[in-house]
Amino acid sequence: MSSKDDAARAGPDRPVPEDYVAERIKQEREARGWSTVTLAEKMAEAGHPVNQAAIWRIESGKPRRRVNLDEALGFCTVFGLAMDELTAPSLKHADAVIRGIVRDCVEKKHALARLQRDVQILEREIEHLKFELAHFASHGDEQKAELEELMQREDRAWLRQHP
Repeated sequence: MSSKDDAARAGPDRPVPEDYVAERIKQEREARGWSTVTLAEKMAEAGHPVNQAAIWRIESGKPRRRVNLDEALGFCTVFGLAMDELTAPSLKHADAVIRGIVRDCVEKKHALARLQRDVQILEREIEHLKFELAHFASHGDEQKAELEELMQREDRAWLRQHP
């Protein structure tokens, strides 16, 4: 294949999904506040090395540089996208700031869900421990009073250590 054929393939006759990929790469990079150098480093870390100049040519070159399949897989890995998301048309009104806000919102929603699961686990553990303490306290008033005193001491000690 001649270099003229390569230029035609990467130029104005290039398939639309390839433009979508180039736009999406730039959009995802900017949404994260990454430079082309940072993206190149992340791609190398993911095992799909692409240099900074190649990333610039993919995003902005005239003609744009084509993305091969290995690189596309790398971009998917680095950005946390499925291949169909990488090749889909970009959202017209979702600029980098909005996309960043959406990403933060989704991350925080999932972090909250993890914390809620942790709270449920802790609540079950506390209930189990209270059951064991109630069993200990059921052996007489003296043990119950001793347990209450111990609980108060431990509570005060914890509060002193965790103001």
